[in-house]
Amino acid sequence: MIGRDDELRQLSAFVTAAERQALVLRGETGVGKSALLDHVAKLASGAGHGVIRAAGVEAESGLPFAGLHQLVHPLLPSVDGLDQVHRDVFATVYGRSGGKPPSVMSLGIAVLDLLSLVSSAKPLLLLLDDGQWLDASSVAVIGFVGRRLNGGSVKLLVGLRSDVASGFDTAALPVLPVGSLPDEAARRLLDLRRPGLDTHVRRLVLDQARGNPLALLELSADIDGDRTGGGAARLLGSPDASVRLPVPRRLQHVYGTRIKALGDDVRQELLRGALDGVGATPGTALAPGSRRYRMRDAEEALAAGLLSIDPVSGDFVFRHPLVRSTVVQTATPNERRAAHAALARVHRDDVERSATHLAAATVDPDEEVAAALEAAAESATRRGSAVAAVAWLTRAAELSENREDRSRRLGDAAFAAGHAGLFEQAQRLVRSDHVAGTDEPPASVVTSAYLAFFEDGDVRHSHRQVVTAIENLGEREPGKASDVLTRLVNLLLAIDQYAGDPAQWEETRALLGSLGDPVPARSLIYQDAWGDVVRHGAGVAERVEREFTDLSAMEPWDITRLSVAAYHVDTLSHYRPHLQRTVDREAETGFVRNSMTMLHLIMLDQMAVGEWDEAERTGQRDLELTSSHGYALLAHHTRAYLGLLAAMRGQVERARELQATVDAWARPRGVGFLTQITDAIGTTAALSEGDYEAAYLHAIGITPPGTFTPYAHQAPRTLLDLVEAALHTGRSEQARTHALAAQQAHLPDISPRLALTTHGALAMTATDPTEADHHYHHAETHPSAPTFPFELARIRLAHGIRLRHTQGSRSARPLLVQAAETFERLGAPTWAERARAELRASGLATRVTCAQLAELTWQERQIADLAACGLTNKEIGARMHLSPRTVSSHLYRVFPKLGITSRAALRDALARLEEGS
Repeated sequence: MIGRDDELRQLSAFVTAAERQALVLRGETGVGKSALLDHVAKLASGAGHGVIRAAGVEAESGLPFAGLHQLVHPLLPSVDGLDQVHRDVFATVYGRSGGKPPSVMSLGIAVLDLLSLVSSAKPLLLLLDDGQWLDASSVAVIGFVGRRLNGGSVKLLVGLRSDVASGFDTAALPVLPVGSLPDEAARRLLDLRRPGLDTHVRRLVLDQARGNPLALLELSADIDGDRTGGGAARLLGSPDASVRLPVPRRLQHVYGTRIKALGDDVRQELLRGALDGVGATPGTALAPGSRRYRMRDAEEALAAGLLSIDPVSGDFVFRHPLVRSTVVQTATPNERRAAHAALARVHRDDVERSATHLAAATVDPDEEVAAALEAAAESATRRGSAVAAVAWLTRAAELSENREDRSRRLGDAAFAAGHAGLFEQAQRLVRSDHVAGTDEPPASVVTSAYLAFFEDGDVRHSHRQVVTAIENLGEREPGKASDVLTRLVNLLLAIDQYAGDPAQWEETRALLGSLGDPVPARSLIYQDAWGDVVRHGAGVAERVEREFTDLSAMEPWDITRLSVAAYHVDTLSHYRPHLQRTVDREAETGFVRNSMTMLHLIMLDQMAVGEWDEAERTGQRDLELTSSHGYALLAHHTRAYLGLLAAMRGQVERARELQATVDAWARPRGVGFLTQITDAIGTTAALSEGDYEAAYLHAIGITPPGTFTPYAHQAPRTLLDLVEAALHTGRSEQARTHALAAQQAHLPDISPRLALTTHGALAMTATDPTEADHHYHHAETHPSAPTFPFELARIRLAHGIRLRHTQGSRSARPLLVQAAETFERLGAPTWAERARAELRASGLATRVTCAQLAELTWQERQIADLAACGLTNKEIGARMHLSPRTVSSHLYRVFPKLGITSRAALRDALARLEEGS
């Protein structure tokens, strides 16, 4: 290869190096990227690597996972060697099963495992040419894989055109630029391949090719037979040879001239091949199950230098991708439509490929084609590509024969676009469906209200808009269930959850009650959990659990909504693994909206179980995601949770800054859900500082003592805060009244956390020692108590303080030690110092105590506590997101440290440890 010494040296080092497992070659069309890839393939084969080649094709850039299929197809025989989870992932992506579409992360991990399995026998080199034409779904997964090929026996090399935007531009993979040849190398190449050129022609070619190898060879070949300057200029695409057109345009002119000289039948054959993505890279594997068009009787194009023969299959392939695109550009619209119609017949058994060609072949409304596109969109959604689904649904709407079907499909497209974070596109779709002087179609209401709600927090107008649409739909189609009705109902419930307005909620409950059976059972769960959990939360936890038994029947948003319901009844930890498996679902190409709420939920569970550092990272990730996609409501929701976390950690200044930001945005809009959280931030921050008067004033802003304000979701959650603040400010009567109100409202029956805090509040406010001991015992021995370490530590602190005053220091120390250790581990320094102060008052040197307790790691201590409460390894693992085997290993290490040999001795051993401290 002439003039590529530096590139060849770097690529040779890439093949042999242990590090830098992924690399991108970037350069303009014709600069020689494919030749360099061929060279690397030979190097790798000679070094004993298995080489897998794939190429992006413009005609397939809208087909989900088309590029990934090419790379994975040769490895499919090894999929059976993977575990069942990863086999299921591949079965879903390949359309062999009806499972839920995998996330970019889960599919990427499955691909990594497959590559690791195959490369254990022989190192692999993955070569991807024309990566700029790869579909977005494949780019996301291959980028994920490329960033994680560190120190293994798999390498990835991608060729990209620098003049075409690509998802790989932001994939964070190292780049090797491939520039034009130096002048001397360009002259050597031209003289070697085209000796004897006329001096004038040679100078003209060198000037116009500008070091581009393909241009040097193709331009010189075209003008070799015409030695006159005028002829050369004409063939170069300009009446004036001094005009310097871009090299790709020069080459397109050259190829276009050759194409026009072909016979009609040959040009049509080339057009069908180009529109179906016939390769321009010999030896590239086809996607599994695909049947690309095979060009026949095209020897004339072969002789004209437009085609080559694939040495593996013997089929005609395009000499260069630019030939393929020029074939399409030089065809008339009617010729392209005829070719697409022929290709639709070829691919009649492939729902997505056939629909793509039918859509391009059809001009007038055609319900059969529209239905085929709708089926293709459903297929794309199942396989995890929202972007393709939106495009196909939009085209299906355009080809619908009646307004009702058009409106429905536009509504579906807008719904998918909104969940994918494509707000502008969703708005355009909504506007395109609205006819002046008519009522807005229900499907359009879903999207327009959705956008107003999530973009700007409009909980008032959007509530009225959705209520009206549901009422109209109920009048037109009484007793009829439909997807549109379900979407409207669930959107209304979400709006009302954020509004936190009792009047809106009561209106919604009455409306859904009037609809009767068409309201889905899941929507009724959302209504009871998201609204007023104090009055309607009994039995919700069990209903959520039953729904989660059949994940295969759930859409991604069903999992999200049910997890929100689980949060309201404090059983979210049971379902967090589902969220973590799906949180990255199509963050780049799919339903990003669900990822945002899933991150909220994961953060909330991390806060609840005491993983505060992880919660901070999750919150920051969610804030970046929500802000970058324009979801103002969810961005401020994330700030609210970050503020609450900061308040719990005693980072008061940051907490109040976030509190002010959220409150200033949410209060004028009437977003009560967020203003309640800002009041909770104020309460928690004041408690952290020991400013109990301020804490009490913030707490009663959420709910007065002795009652729980209807539809105020923070009212039961701040039970312990209000009681503690009231006790510390001399309002014992108000504190007791509030604790009794919690008992009378049966809060312990609603959720495990509310059981813990209700017993804690009753114990703190009890004047009778026996009653106090009874409730402290119930709180501290509740099976779920260790799942909520912050609340448990506060109850233990209060209990320890009480015991120090009533029974003496020795009785108080074990509880105070446990509280201090938990606060220290959580990273709540003001609370930890409060516990240490009580320990010092009991006559104990606190640092010695904490050091003695630290003999068990935090995780070992929590597992020991749970085991001492009687939980099995499986139950402990579910609580702490560990496998039963890992729990068993931890207990195996705990027993010798405590000097015991059985699980039955755990409780006494832990008690002795604390008493000895």
